[in-house]
Amino acid sequence: MPFKIEELVGGPFNPDAIMRRTGLMQSVCLNNINWKNNQRTGEQMSVNLSRLTRKTTRVRSLFVAILVLGWVFGRVAHAGAQKITPPTTPKALTPPAGNSAFLLGQAVGTQGYVCLPTSAGASTASWTVNAARPEATLFVNVFDRYVEVVTHFLSPDTNPNQVAPNPLPFGSASWQSSFDSSKVWGKTLQSIPAGSDQSCPNSGAIPCLLLQSIGTEAGPAGGSFLAKTTFIQRLNTQGGSAPNTGCSILSDVGKQTLVPYTADYYFFQGDK
Repeated sequence: MPFKIEELVGGPFNPDAIMRRTGLMQSVCLNNINWKNNQRTGEQMSVNLSRLTRKTTRVRSLFVAILVLGWVFGRVAHAGAQKITPPTTPKALTPPAGNSAFLLGQAVGTQGYVCLPTSAGASTASWTVNAARPEATLFVNVFDRYVEVVTHFLSPDTNPNQVAPNPLPFGSASWQSSFDSSKVWGKTLQSIPAGSDQSCPNSGAIPCLLLQSIGTEAGPAGGSFLAKTTFIQRLNTQGGSAPNTGCSILSDVGKQTLVPYTADYYFFQGDK
């Protein structure tokens, strides 16, 4: 069916008007496209800026953490170079002459117990220290903030010294530096009941101890912060004793429990 151009353009055919309208529409379309592109670009820039800001914040936080850690380690090392005076202790808990304290760590940990028969063939049971389960973290106070310096756990003595037991137990009490991963293993020499001396004043707590180094090990990068340890004192214990209930008859055998404790650990080295 034939048609007229006027019917399509809604009036008299005017090529110049159509071109102007077409140009205007193209301009509107291009402006719209440019606006959308600019919007997407702005959004992308905002996302990139946000990511960059987060990344910068993480890097800055990491850098500050490294500086703080290095500063704290310097403070601890400097303290180690100075004289640390432990409290007066009974002869049983006093290291031999020629050894001086270089580190005090305040420990927060748990003492593990397992319920076992009181004797072979007995019908009663009692809580027994779970030798495989010492665990604590030691802190130093720096400007009223506690910073972790040592972890305490059980591990095989991989570098025994001349006073280490032979054969070695499957695991020994271990302390590892949180700074350079150097390590010391120890065995108990003497103990006193809690509440029996001013250095161990809290009755009912776990005993206070004198331990001797039975092996040391430098860290992976050669750090030796704890590798110089000769003796360790555990003083001022609080908590950690076996519960009074929950382990009395054979049906209780096999139960385990963890009891929180705190203590002060003094690390000694040989005088130079």
